[in-house]
Amino acid sequence: MSSFGFIVAFFILATVIGSFFTVQTAQVAVITRFGRYLRIAQAGLNWKVPYIDKVDGRMSLRINQLALTMETKTKDNVFVTIPVSVQTRVRPEKVFEAYYALSDPEAQIKAYVEQVVLGHVPGMMLDEVFASQSSIAAAVKRELDIDMAGFGYEIVNVLVTDIIPDAKVKSAMNDINAAQREQVAANARGEAEKILVVKKAEAEAESKALQGQGIANQRKAIIDGLRASIEQFQQTLGDASAKEVMQLVLVTQYFDTLKSIGEQDNTNTLFLSHAPGAVGDIASQILQSLVAADRVKSA
Repeated sequence: MSSFGFIVAFFILATVIGSFFTVQTAQVAVITRFGRYLRIAQAGLNWKVPYIDKVDGRMSLRINQLALTMETKTKDNVFVTIPVSVQTRVRPEKVFEAYYALSDPEAQIKAYVEQVVLGHVPGMMLDEVFASQSSIAAAVKRELDIDMAGFGYEIVNVLVTDIIPDAKVKSAMNDINAAQREQVAANARGEAEKILVVKKAEAEAESKALQGQGIANQRKAIIDGLRASIEQFQQTLGDASAKEVMQLVLVTQYFDTLKSIGEQDNTNTLFLSHAPGAVGDIASQILQSLVAADRVKSA
């Protein structure tokens, strides 16, 4: 075989091999002939006319996530930064439109997102923007679905991931929130202290009432005991007067008291300001008080 024949055979073999090409899964290839769109090659082994057909480009059918950052102003004049994630993919039946209609699909999608965000956020207060993240994302997806459908793109999902106000505004919001929480805590502490004071006052009032009742019962028991002692003494000694009996009882109690004080371990010396004979005067005063009390009771 001559060298010329070898060259021809090699050229034919290279041409045949070069006419086959492969397309990866979840991908399509755009085939052109002399610069004109011819067809879409699907995944797998494909064939094209050598030197005439050309693989002009490839497009992925996977979901692509585009991260965007929008900056705008709210109705109450607060500048906010809004990160937006847009998930898109090429419609398999509209690869031609997706490949040829847009020169820069990402820039076109960003422009549509800015249009939607600027049409919603400036009419909201800052608190409404925080509460409307899902509604903003739904509005962006709805508008993009309509606008990008003609260009062969499907909007799978739109996520508004955060609302970032200016640093000074964010610090002021945190201060307001902290002040409100401190106010609630102060009110709670005040109510707790109020309850403690009221309960303490109620307990003291009840304690004093019980103490007064106990003193009254004690005095009543003493009077009843004295009355019983006098009656019993008069029954034994019929010629003794009530005054003499009372003096005898008081003298007895007087000495019992001295005895009780002397039995205490920490008592060393006892100074008396009067003599035992003064007990008669004390007895007279007590009897006069009892008589006056009986008169008041009778009246």
